[in-house]
Amino acid sequence: MRAFLAILIFALTAGILPAAAEDDRAADRQALLAILKDVETGINQANVELMAKHIDEKGVVTWLNAEVSRGPDEVRDYFKRMVGDAPGTILSKYSTHPKIAGPAVFYGDFAVAHGTTADEFTPHHRSVFRFDSRWTVSLRKVEGNWKIVALNLSTNTFTNVLIAELERMAVVAGVGGLVAGLALAGLWGWMRRRRAS
Repeated sequence: MRAFLAILIFALTAGILPAAAEDDRAADRQALLAILKDVETGINQANVELMAKHIDEKGVVTWLNAEVSRGPDEVRDYFKRMVGDAPGTILSKYSTHPKIAGPAVFYGDFAVAHGTTADEFTPHHRSVFRFDSRWTVSLRKVEGNWKIVALNLSTNTFTNVLIAELERMAVVAGVGGLVAGLALAGLWGWMRRRRAS
């Protein structure tokens, strides 16, 4: 009977302890989800402050175009230079819809999370294009608040919508050049025959 009770207590304790350990991070996980929501909303509503306030003073953001912003001020500058109606901006709109690939991993007051995002870009001088991208973020807890110390955005360099578009344009240009060349050759031959007669 004692052996049975010991096994029962062990089984119950084994089930409770992992759940308790998980509950220890529940508040942190909610805080990280709130940061992700702010970043998404900030980008989608062109309100860079919602994103910048979560960037550590020494934080580094690597954007999809391989530019790097250091600290919240450079994040603000990058976004204002790239998105909006001001002269020289590249995009009139940038929207993103991130998803988390799995629970964040905690190392004390340090956390790492990653996932995917569906991005839509609306340039001033061309049609809309979309990327399916990936992101990785590292955060640290400073005085009870989580701050982004590194955010990396990446997409497939070798297979993406822009490369596919260039390939289509190359095919169209090649076919168009061939047709134009054949037409010019035919015209030149016709003119030579006409002169000879």
